[in-house]
Amino acid sequence: MVFVFQGMLEDKMTIQGVCEKGAIAFFLLMTAGLIPWSLALTGNIEIALAVMSIGFLLNGIFYIVLLLSWFIPSIHSLFSNPIFVLGYAISQGFLLGGSTYFIDAVYPGIAIQAFLITGMIFGSMLAVYRLGIINVNENFRIALYSAVFAVMMVYLLTFILGIFGVGIPYIHGSGLIGIGFSLLCIGLGAMMLASDFDYIERGVENGAPKNLEWRAVFGLLVTLIWIYVEVLRLLIKLNNRR
Repeated sequence: MVFVFQGMLEDKMTIQGVCEKGAIAFFLLMTAGLIPWSLALTGNIEIALAVMSIGFLLNGIFYIVLLLSWFIPSIHSLFSNPIFVLGYAISQGFLLGGSTYFIDAVYPGIAIQAFLITGMIFGSMLAVYRLGIINVNENFRIALYSAVFAVMMVYLLTFILGIFGVGIPYIHGSGLIGIGFSLLCIGLGAMMLASDFDYIERGVENGAPKNLEWRAVFGLLVTLIWIYVEVLRLLIKLNNRR
């Protein structure tokens, strides 16, 4: 009887399961990120750029899937697939590792600053959530997801217009509007962390299937990477104002 009960528990989502899978995903992310960084550092710039290009192409596919998931709910099942989640982590590592190296070469020290700030945001939001300061209810999620979707549309429009050599003024510049836009994105990313924490907590409390641990990890990956990129952009803008 005890073994049956333990088996039932093992089929359910747990905090430990999310942490273990999260550790695997973030280890692959960091390891993949070190590959182009190390290649560029040792003078193999062309190979580093090739690895970055692979990451860029793979990320394009992943982001198309993410965008389509807003309109096709059935795609959400992919987010519980470990191959999809770990593939996303590796592709992001390839792209971010290389691009961060070249950005840091122009703005020395900016990479470690972005990394530390992202870590502080994660720790702060976890503390805020655990203290119950933020109430993640249905209205909160609707407002947050609507705002995030609007920002994603702005970035999609920026990409499409960029193909034709047209840029959206102000928001990507180093002026006050551009800095304000970056702060808005970082704030939305922080709120998304609260939503991710709530998803994990509700999943554990409601006995969600164990495969949803991967979906929880994927959500954290997407959010933390977004925050890191936006922090990096903000720091670049601030450096350009000096």
